[in-house]
Amino acid sequence: MTSTASAAPEISPRSQTQRRILIVLVTSQVLSGAGLAAGITVGALLAQDMLGSTGLAGLPSALFTAGSALAAVAIGRVSQARGRRPGLAAGYLTGAVGGAGVIAAALADSPVLLFIALFVYGAGSATNLQARYAGADLAAPDRRGRAVSTVLVATTLGGVVGPNLTSSTGDLAHTLGIPRLAGPFLLATVAYAAAALVLAIWLRPDPLLLARTLDTEEPLDSGTSGTEVTAQARSAGVVLGALIMVVTQVVMVAIMTMTPVHMHDHRHTTAASGLVIGVHVAAMYLPSPLTGRLADRYGRIKVAIASGITLLAAGILAATAPADSVAPLALALGLLGLGWNLGLVAGTAIITDTVPLATRAKTQGMVDVSIAIAGATGGLASGIVVAAAGYPVLALTGGILALAVLPAIAATASSR
Repeated sequence: MTSTASAAPEISPRSQTQRRILIVLVTSQVLSGAGLAAGITVGALLAQDMLGSTGLAGLPSALFTAGSALAAVAIGRVSQARGRRPGLAAGYLTGAVGGAGVIAAALADSPVLLFIALFVYGAGSATNLQARYAGADLAAPDRRGRAVSTVLVATTLGGVVGPNLTSSTGDLAHTLGIPRLAGPFLLATVAYAAAALVLAIWLRPDPLLLARTLDTEEPLDSGTSGTEVTAQARSAGVVLGALIMVVTQVVMVAIMTMTPVHMHDHRHTTAASGLVIGVHVAAMYLPSPLTGRLADRYGRIKVAIASGITLLAAGILAATAPADSVAPLALALGLLGLGWNLGLVAGTAIITDTVPLATRAKTQGMVDVSIAIAGATGGLASGIVVAAAGYPVLALTGGILALAVLPAIAATASSR
């Protein structure tokens, strides 16, 4: 009786705290999803309008993903030293400042200010991704995939609603004397600031700091305690997880960035572009609960393989879709988002399984740097490829590149 009674408090508070932390993270992700979608939907169009060039239309995506790389390092280091709460809150607040800067750049018609602001705005994207790690800090090993996916799926609501408010926020911006294309960044600024406020006030206790404390008392597994997993296995796990996420990121960003430009060039409306991007963002996050369960039940590797195959299908469909039809492009972008989701959940779970709590946040931040650099590369190259060879070539090349996930798995799995 005594041992049973004393064991219960050690398990119950952890699970109760985990549920509360997930609720707070879900709330902040719903808000930040709207901020994240703004740059995806109109960033390239705003740059194209200012510069009058399609060749540099991929530069905004490259800039805010490059900005997210720097932010990922900062958030990882702050989280390592002080916990998830200050790291994530500061990241979202920085994203809000960047959104306000984009609005100022549109008012001043200044491409230089626009590019600087988009770089700062990238901090919101980095924070949105790093929040998934916070969801897994207190999760049991066999539930980490589901914990990560719970945080990811929360982005769906804001991410889907945001692009479909493009016309409304554009009208609001016009009423306020701001260029219409900057309208979604009004929403982004408010949404990121609100997400920062939610985390700063309610993300208590801090999940990473609490997990470290509890881990010294009762480690969940060897990967967390860090005593039984060899350094070689850890290194191989980090490399594998990072490679999976890097490949999926570069393919997703490249195709996604140029789809609104491709549609605009074929006289589709901004609302139509918003619809397609809305489908894409929904597919990026909405399947997360199922993806997490699949990763926990059938293994991370099988889910990663499914990611490469799905991205290949997306690239082929986007390349062959009639330019005057919205539905095939929406389906292609939906598959693109799904492939990215499969790769992100699998890669995140692999890294969380492998890295001990003592160095987890710092390592996760560095992994997200590589993801952001991959996104920046994909975004910058996308405009150049489309200007030189056309959107179908970009989409097909991206789909074929996605199969690089398979040799990446083969090359590193044997070392784990």
